[in-house]
Amino acid sequence: MTTDAATSRQTLANVREEVAKVVVGQDGVVSGVMTALLVRGHVLLEGVPGVAKTLLVKTLSAALNLEFARVQFTPDLMPSDVVGQLVYEGGEFRFREGPVFTNLLLADEINRTPAKTQAALLESMEERQVSVEGQARPLPDPFIVVATQNPVEYEGTYPLPEAQLDRFLFKLQVPYPSADQERGILGRHHRGFDPHDVAGAGVTPVATADDLAVARQHVQAVAVEEPIINYIVDLVRATRQSPSVNLGVSPRGATALLHAAKAWAFLAGRTFVTPDEVKAVAKPALRHRLALRPEVEMEGGTADGVLDAVLAAVPAPR
Repeated sequence: MTTDAATSRQTLANVREEVAKVVVGQDGVVSGVMTALLVRGHVLLEGVPGVAKTLLVKTLSAALNLEFARVQFTPDLMPSDVVGQLVYEGGEFRFREGPVFTNLLLADEINRTPAKTQAALLESMEERQVSVEGQARPLPDPFIVVATQNPVEYEGTYPLPEAQLDRFLFKLQVPYPSADQERGILGRHHRGFDPHDVAGAGVTPVATADDLAVARQHVQAVAVEEPIINYIVDLVRATRQSPSVNLGVSPRGATALLHAAKAWAFLAGRTFVTPDEVKAVAKPALRHRLALRPEVEMEGGTADGVLDAVLAAVPAPR
């Protein structure tokens, strides 16, 4: 029996409720990660330590009953520590899978490892496979990378290259909680909450990979009219013409914006994309794809500021 769109959305709403048992606030971040899951997109979470980035991903995987693996990226981490390697056992070589062979991979502090190890994720993120000694090995489905990085600490870090940033569907900024939310967090800890014991907090699986696959089919069926396509093209081309940037949004970024808008429309209960959905996901989908001119950065300019100007200048279809 085919699950209708409303039932599929309710299943995802149940997942959000499970996450809320552990993660206080961060509704926008949860929505962003859920949107990415619906279009098989990878997510870069940027926030200072201690704002529940790891806890959010861990809880989401538990609520969706997905396999979860966490890799702490460090300066001495090797590519084989991520993707796996050939080992000699019992008189023959066999492949030992790395942590990348999972459904939801948390790449914690990804910018703390050199480019050689960062690049180990490039093939897996784009092709959803790993090639070792000339043999391609497919990754499980779904396979999503959620990477975290600290935006305020630069010593001992290695900025992600543009080619890798472009493979993330979203860059989500994880803010501090509000005062009321922070009081709620302290209250939970006072009552004995253990962030390392998600199951003990009452989080249970309420969806599966099959439910996610069904929801993806509904997202794919969301209609996109030609004026919306033209609007997305106009937006990304405007970023390339902005005097504030050295590098604008790539065609991959345009397709990311399209897919994200369709998923956002589905979650909102729509069967078609409107300009509002495009605007809602434009910043998380595009902010990490812009390379600002050095003088703009020195004057305090930001990618979000450039996107605000672009969104204001490009007329939306009516």
